[in-house]
Amino acid sequence: MNSSKHSELANHAWSVADLLRGDYKQSDYGKVILPFTVLRRLECVLEPTRDKVLAEHDRLKDKNVDVSRFLRRASGHSFYNVSGYTLETIANDPGQAAKHLLAYIGAFSTNAQEVMERYEFAQQVRRLDGAGLLYRVVGRFVDLDLHPEVVSNHQMGYVFEELIRRFAESSNETAGEHFTPREVIELMVNLLVAPDDDVLSVPGTSRRVLDPACGTGGMLSAAEEHITRLNPSATVTVFGQELNPESWAICRSDMMIKGQDPENIKFGNSFSDDRHRGQRFDYLLANPPFGVEWKKVKDEVEHEYETLGMSGRFGAGLPRINDGSLLFLQHMISKMKQPTADGKGGSRIAIVFNGSPLFTGAAESGESRIRQWILENDWLEGIVALPDQLFYNTGISTYFWILTNRKAAGHKGKVVLLDARDQFAKMRKSLGDKRKFITEDQIKNITRLYGEALDAARDPGHPQHAKVKVFANEDFGYRRITVERPLKLRFEVTDETLTRVRDSKAIGRALDAEALATALKSLHGQSWPTKRAAWDALRTAMAAAGVPWPSGAPFQKALREAIGVRDPEGEVQLVKGQPEPDPELRDYENVPLDEDVEEYLRREVLPHVPDAWIDHEKTKTGYEIMVTRHFYVYKPPRPLTEIDAELNALEAEIQALLGEVTG
Repeated sequence: MNSSKHSELANHAWSVADLLRGDYKQSDYGKVILPFTVLRRLECVLEPTRDKVLAEHDRLKDKNVDVSRFLRRASGHSFYNVSGYTLETIANDPGQAAKHLLAYIGAFSTNAQEVMERYEFAQQVRRLDGAGLLYRVVGRFVDLDLHPEVVSNHQMGYVFEELIRRFAESSNETAGEHFTPREVIELMVNLLVAPDDDVLSVPGTSRRVLDPACGTGGMLSAAEEHITRLNPSATVTVFGQELNPESWAICRSDMMIKGQDPENIKFGNSFSDDRHRGQRFDYLLANPPFGVEWKKVKDEVEHEYETLGMSGRFGAGLPRINDGSLLFLQHMISKMKQPTADGKGGSRIAIVFNGSPLFTGAAESGESRIRQWILENDWLEGIVALPDQLFYNTGISTYFWILTNRKAAGHKGKVVLLDARDQFAKMRKSLGDKRKFITEDQIKNITRLYGEALDAARDPGHPQHAKVKVFANEDFGYRRITVERPLKLRFEVTDETLTRVRDSKAIGRALDAEALATALKSLHGQSWPTKRAAWDALRTAMAAAGVPWPSGAPFQKALREAIGVRDPEGEVQLVKGQPEPDPELRDYENVPLDEDVEEYLRREVLPHVPDAWIDHEKTKTGYEIMVTRHFYVYKPPRPLTEIDAELNALEAEIQALLGEVTG
């Protein structure tokens, strides 16, 4: 079936919008058209065995057996219907259309009923009936020929995807929740599968694919198409899980239409209710929601983290509560197949992220520990920086992460960074925040460049050498050192320091702070370069005023904080003979893992602050991947003469225009 035939069938289904206009918002058309398309396809698929199913149902209805097993066998499919109704008979009885249609739906097997329930189909039936539209809508779908001998499962998939696309594009505010742009999916699948092209073409190839945030199933469909295009005899089994009921219904019905097992598409939250627990997959891909918090499943996730540790999914660490992106990635990593000793097997992962998972989180934070775990296990193969404004519901920059536990020999211990931010074309009409798309030629170019990334990075003569960089895993690690400088004080009695004495709660707990301040007034205006000299003077003044000197260390510390004043030329304060660090002068530096921190201190810090030192007990290890920094190219500002000339030209133009107005 060619693309014009796909569009013809999709146009027929979408023509129902003409009936809905006025009673439905444009963004709600899909809520009617999609489930009716599914219903019509299921009816056409079941038609050849309909009488056989009804006969089997009559034979078994009074027997104590698992009827569904026999009825599936009679239908020849994973679903069936035991009603005598058809859409045609329902359309021919307008007065009873709603009653008969609901009975028809209720006679489907449970798996098909679940799909219709998630579409909230009964609600749409009643709404259409109330508007006097139901029998007309049903009649329009009776005329849509979706019999398998006319439209194959594969072809039906194209038709349904076209309808999903129209539904998404008709509702820009929700398109991003339901739909990932087709060209983004195509590029992602290319990068995921391309290294295996030779293996996938082998006769008898079988692959399992999972998307744990599958939405409407676009990525699963694209992966299946890509593999079967390479090898038409390949067996591709797809699996998914989705939290949004409507998206789940669309995905599951799409799989039913294409002949995939709909039971593989699970409903629920992948974090708190892993419906594919214990299973492993060859390929895993996802476009999880950007920056979505996981507060609702916090208890379940933290329980698994604390009780199962590394034997669970989230043992490497937990990201901040307002972004669950790295939880999705850990979930996917837990489902990789283990490679065999001869380097075969294993899995590949592709996931879309915004910039946050690359660098959010300080050293030894949850995010940093997750990145460290991934890099130290040598799973990260590459990151591709994409153009901004590619998605419907956000204009921010996005990135593909490509991971595998069976890296090719040349990639071991390395990470590829590829800059594809300039690979886009402008859309003639924006769709929500989507103003750019990636062309077919650009998809091929990015895929080819990713495949030859190691050579491109090594060869300065390569035409796209500047777009690829290759790093060792440890290049992304750093030690966060704490640089301390000594606390230097002079001591004085002024209005300000006396106010601090009166306000100090610690001093107030040791004696009468107001009495102490009064006793020290006799020293007003005096200053001492050392703590000992200050203490001698203060003791004398307090004794003369009859104020006792408390013996505890807390009092002396509080008194020092009150009358001590920071001074670069002041006395270095000591603790057990060692300089006391000044918290206000404390600084932090990130030092690459392969560099000695003391050498870094001597080279970068001591020339500016010779009395600094590193507190090694506070040193932490962190990992971050600053993609844009590695591709930054400095552009010097324009010469001032050029800017002045441009300003003068603009000023002259403005004067000329003003002259025309006033002349």
